[in-house]
Amino acid sequence: MSSRPELQAPPEIFYDDVEARKYTSSSRIVGIQAELSERAIELLALPDDGIPRLLLDIGCGSGLSAETISEHGHHWIGLDISPSMLDVALERETDGDLILADMGQGLGLRPGVMDGAISISAVQWLCNADKSCHEPRLRLKAFFGSLYRCLSRGARAVFQLYPENNAQRELILNYAMRAGFAGGVVIDYPHSSKKRKEYLVLTCGPPSESTATPSAKGEDGNSSSDDESSGDEENQTVSISDRNRPRKKQKITKKGKRRSWVLQKKEKMRSKGNVVPLDTKYTARKRKARF
Repeated sequence: MSSRPELQAPPEIFYDDVEARKYTSSSRIVGIQAELSERAIELLALPDDGIPRLLLDIGCGSGLSAETISEHGHHWIGLDISPSMLDVALERETDGDLILADMGQGLGLRPGVMDGAISISAVQWLCNADKSCHEPRLRLKAFFGSLYRCLSRGARAVFQLYPENNAQRELILNYAMRAGFAGGVVIDYPHSSKKRKEYLVLTCGPPSESTATPSAKGEDGNSSSDDESSGDEENQTVSISDRNRPRKKQKITKKGKRRSWVLQKKEKMRSKGNVVPLDTKYTARKRKARF
């Protein structure tokens, strides 16, 4: 496909009945989804104690990524905006529960009920205004705010995404940090054009040693060390430890207008036929801060 799907049509329209079945029946896409989901679950770093967790699959589609969750013995809830995709998931008799919803309007789940969340190639859709009422910043704020509330303390959320550019990447990361998450971006195989994959790894809670961003995979498939990634211009692991909100721009106080400018402005208003007060010695007078 020549262009990105999110630039062609809204997700609920792009993934119609034909595209949903074509997507699910492609062995190539099934393999890619399984590989990405496996890596996302690995980055979740769930405790290996044999206790099944309840995970949220955001943009679950036809349930391809959720199959990997079931294989690991966990329960899941899938959320997607495309009715056609969810219909295919029902036909495939997936194990989890399905929700038809727009993540840009908030998730609407009870606080603290989810033990983790994954999302494969979905979050970048929020950066596009598909309708006149859509404002990407407000939709990202609603999404990350509701996700933070529904996750249990210390739980992780892993998003595999394809940002269109660096500005889009920073926009997504910025609103995640504003919602209260700690974490950063993990880039696997950063120097490979085909194998390069980008993951946003977030932890529900303030930054600490336990919330450190995981290591990325290098060219050999093993986790890269901090020494190797620190020297690169584009790090494989971008760690975000400073969650302080950006300072608001200070308002620049404008200097008071001079009397000549005010008189010229009033004369211009009179020439247009507007009612303007008479000029007096008090016109454009600088007033004291208080009486």
